[in-house]
Amino acid sequence: MTRFQSLPAAFVTVSVLNTCWGHRWAALCPKDQRKTSALVHDLIFWRDVKKTGFVFGTTLIVLLSLAAFSVISVVSYLILALLSVTIGFRVYKSVIQAVQKSEEGHPFKAYLDVDITLSSEAFHNYMNAAMVHINRALKLVIRLFLVEDLVDSLKLAVFMWLMTYVGAVFNGITLLILAELLVFSVPIVYEKYKTQIDHYVGIARDQTKSIIEKIQAKLPGLAKKKAE
Repeated sequence: MTRFQSLPAAFVTVSVLNTCWGHRWAALCPKDQRKTSALVHDLIFWRDVKKTGFVFGTTLIVLLSLAAFSVISVVSYLILALLSVTIGFRVYKSVIQAVQKSEEGHPFKAYLDVDITLSSEAFHNYMNAAMVHINRALKLVIRLFLVEDLVDSLKLAVFMWLMTYVGAVFNGITLLILAELLVFSVPIVYEKYKTQIDHYVGIARDQTKSIIEKIQAKLPGLAKKKAE
């Protein structure tokens, strides 16, 4: 049994994040992945309040809009809003240049000249990283559904049974909204109260581990497997 199996999902997420962005992870990850990991880490831990607030507010507004309107309507309104800003700014700058008789050129020229081409090397790096996670997920799915470890498969069954009740109360968008609130709140709270949280989580982990060991001892075949 791994160290994280009995921990609540939120604290497992924080622990994984702390591990992933540690020095050992930095030595193992490609350069692009390290940059992405550092960026996500800074966002969810509110290192730059303005940047995180913008990302959090924007995504939350989009999710709330999706909860009230269709996807087509939300995407259409977002594109219209963006076009209104860029076209309005373009016309404004053209009028100013005409009045002042200046030759500043296109107001978005600096952005138009930016090279956004994805190189084949970067594409292969991202694909290789994605394949590692996909293969790991497939292996985990096979292990759970073919009951390699009975306790782990029972955990999945109990979790899915609980999710049927969650699905009866919340829809997918609501769960995404709750997930975003957790992602942007749990890490910073855990970082601030790490000592107290670790203490109580340790107690819960020890009690859960004790219960699981008792269950394993009583289930046929598991005790023998453990002894071997």
